[in-house]
Amino acid sequence: MRKLVYYIAVTLDGRIAGPGGEYDFFPTGDEQQSAAYSTWANTLYPETVPTAYRAAVGLTDTPHRQFDTVVMGFGTYRDPLGQGTTSPYAHLRQYVVSSTLDPGVDPAVTVVPGDPLALVRALKREEDTGLHVWLCGGGKLAGALLPEIDELVVKHYPVVAGAGIPAFDGTFDPTVFDVAERTAFPNGVTLTRLTRR
Repeated sequence: MRKLVYYIAVTLDGRIAGPGGEYDFFPTGDEQQSAAYSTWANTLYPETVPTAYRAAVGLTDTPHRQFDTVVMGFGTYRDPLGQGTTSPYAHLRQYVVSSTLDPGVDPAVTVVPGDPLALVRALKREEDTGLHVWLCGGGKLAGALLPEIDELVVKHYPVVAGAGIPAFDGTFDPTVFDVAERTAFPNGVTLTRLTRR
């Protein structure tokens, strides 16, 4: 069965963005450290690089390794939309969960105004090709989809935001995940993959 994987960058205090949705405060280290980390992450998760940047990092013809579908909330989609990009992950099937977004925003984007759980359950029931569904963000959507999240891939950055959008913003629902692997990088980032117990 296909999995829902929440692949996300997180501060030490569990924020995926600042109060206004900003994420430019995540430290990357020096140029060499940043390049080593990016190369590693792009090799394992090439689909998570937005379409507009894929050529610049040599991923134009790279086959999918992990995902064929991305699901995001309006808060996550709003940033590329504000920059004039209506199809940020054109190399994937794109779903945006929003009750306010125009359903005709882009023919390559499916706007889902209703129940995100029903959407994800339907996507997970599709034929298993070995590729999964990437939950790109944000926190409210992750909170709503927690019952269906099979795996977390968390990039912990060595910074405290102090306020902002939490990784999960939902009801109190303690859910245990087991650490499957953890990798530390010279730029201070720790990437941890966890699976639902």
